[in-house]
Amino acid sequence: MTSRQLRLMRAVVVSAAATLIAAVSHTIGGGAAPHPLLILAVSALITPLSALVIGVRRSRVRTAATVLFAQAAFHVVFQMLGAPTVDAAIASRGHAHHLELSQLGAVSALPAPSLTMLGAHFVAAALTMFLLWHAESLLQSIVDWVQALLRSVPTLTPPDHHRPSRLVSTLVPLTDAALTAGVSRRGPPALLRG
Repeated sequence: MTSRQLRLMRAVVVSAAATLIAAVSHTIGGGAAPHPLLILAVSALITPLSALVIGVRRSRVRTAATVLFAQAAFHVVFQMLGAPTVDAAIASRGHAHHLELSQLGAVSALPAPSLTMLGAHFVAAALTMFLLWHAESLLQSIVDWVQALLRSVPTLTPPDHHRPSRLVSTLVPLTDAALTAGVSRRGPPALLRG
């Protein structure tokens, strides 16, 4: 995996985890449950910025900064959009080819975050950082274990390969009179012989 791919993968995981846990904490903190499309959209939108912050190598400081950035971005976007939520009427509407923000549900002005909301977001940020730090270490341990296991498996080499003996030519000399009589001895014209 190249360093760019690793950075993008880490950014996607951090953005998705931070956004999802921020949405859950927002609901636990007394706010409205965010619409799933909003969670997905914010996660996708902050992934490139998270990739800039997260880096390639594991760093707790960069991971914490990315989580805090993702949670703050989610909360700001959620407030700016007026807290779009899941509405029962939308769930029963059926098939649609486009989505407008007005369809996301009730839009209302949000008051300033309460201490409960801030506490829920703080706990969510701490939980997200804890999960990401240990999940990445756990994943690295599993990768190291699999690599060590693969290195310890003896390689089975095939037995020595013996070359077959050379093929014997089956050319039959032209000694039969019937075969030699039909051979023409014609050469180039006399003028070209020189």
